[in-house]
Amino acid sequence: MCRNCIIILNVFREEKEKIMLGILQFIQQVLSTPAIFVGLIALLGLLLQRQDPQTCIKGTIKTILGFIVLNAGAGVVQDSIIPFGELFQAAFHVEGVVPNNEAITSLALNSYAVQTASIFALGMCANIVLARFSKLKYIFLTGHHALYMSCLISIIMSISGLKGAKLIIAGALLLGLVMSVFPAIMQPTIEEITGDDSLALGHFGSGCYWLSAQIGKLFGKNENTKTTEDINFPTTLSFLRENTISIALAMFLCYIVVSGAAVFTAPAEAAKIIGENNWIIYSIIQSITFSAGIYIVLSGVRMLINEIVPAFKGISEKLVPNAKPALDCPIVFPYAPNAVLIGFFCSFIGGIVALAILALMGKVGLAVAIVLPGAVLHFFCGATAGVCGNARGGLKGCIAGAFVHGVIATFLIAGMYPVLSSMGFSNTTFSDTDFTIVGIIFGNLTKVVSGDMMLGIIVVLFLLPIIYNVVTGKKEKNI
Repeated sequence: MCRNCIIILNVFREEKEKIMLGILQFIQQVLSTPAIFVGLIALLGLLLQRQDPQTCIKGTIKTILGFIVLNAGAGVVQDSIIPFGELFQAAFHVEGVVPNNEAITSLALNSYAVQTASIFALGMCANIVLARFSKLKYIFLTGHHALYMSCLISIIMSISGLKGAKLIIAGALLLGLVMSVFPAIMQPTIEEITGDDSLALGHFGSGCYWLSAQIGKLFGKNENTKTTEDINFPTTLSFLRENTISIALAMFLCYIVVSGAAVFTAPAEAAKIIGENNWIIYSIIQSITFSAGIYIVLSGVRMLINEIVPAFKGISEKLVPNAKPALDCPIVFPYAPNAVLIGFFCSFIGGIVALAILALMGKVGLAVAIVLPGAVLHFFCGATAGVCGNARGGLKGCIAGAFVHGVIATFLIAGMYPVLSSMGFSNTTFSDTDFTIVGIIFGNLTKVVSGDMMLGIIVVLFLLPIIYNVVTGKKEKNI
């Protein structure tokens, strides 16, 4: 073969590799961009229903728009709540581990980017397989949470000694399993909240949401039970019935207390957070911004639900019979807006109580991580826990359930921290309860089993729902 021919072949191979890499990167970006991914799911559903092009285009764009609006609102809420946590730490001079999913994921991706991306993509497929061949009819559509869980699982599988393809297979099967199991655990409560079973909850805080609902049950609920939405304001305070107003005023009271304490006890630290603004003006703006974020979130949720549920019927009918879309936790917020705010406050108080207990445990010589109350964790997860507790036990269920969520979530974070610290990750960790549950169970399991045995256990766990469906299906046919 001539030299020129060899050069041409080498160039051809290089270009081919570049094209394949570009395609893989494109697919990865589609899967890791929640708005696009959910939009494609909606498009698929509409196409399977053989809708006309206009309906398909409209439904797809509105689904993407709803998701972007939801995320934009969540971003506004997060930007206004993070300074609250920082001011709290400055005001009361507490130091410790700050739980934050985004922070720990960004750190871990420096070492586990390939494993995380591979587990994420294949885990989505594993989730669909379980939805198709088992009774776990839930397709997990909260992409960012799936990515965070992929990252956690890749770390744990590395600890177990798995490498290469075995690590990715084990991680993907485990991700697909948890993406199916946790929505199933929450479905009875979600049906109670929404009044139907067309939606599921796809958010990795389900362990404590379920616990909050069970605590709510202890108080009972009947036609006379007072819920968070039955709170009666005096006529002179009738303006508080508007959620945006009541949320803004409640957050202002919190901000004014915490920022005032920070300004007078730690002026230098407070100045870094508040900037050149007067602390009272800052508190007003942040509280109203928080309320605006909630308003945007609720608008996005309504738009998303209005589009994704009808579109998803096509997928349910054609590809995965009776499948339900599992969506982010704000989908429950419109059903009990007062519970959202009450849940946040009670969960945050629970986090402070747990912090005090952990500090006392540390003083008596117990090696525990001091977990600071993360405002983002206690808002999104605490609010959802409040809605779940309210659905089962009214106002008392909301208060008790959200408070317990704050306590238990904090202790679970402290329990998982040693798993990550052993890998060199410090000062931050995963926050939501399902991350900590998976981390504690499988992180500690690595101390007993490793390598191929870990892979075997995960394969068996993944196959169990499918085997159960096959066996029960045969029994039903025989009957």
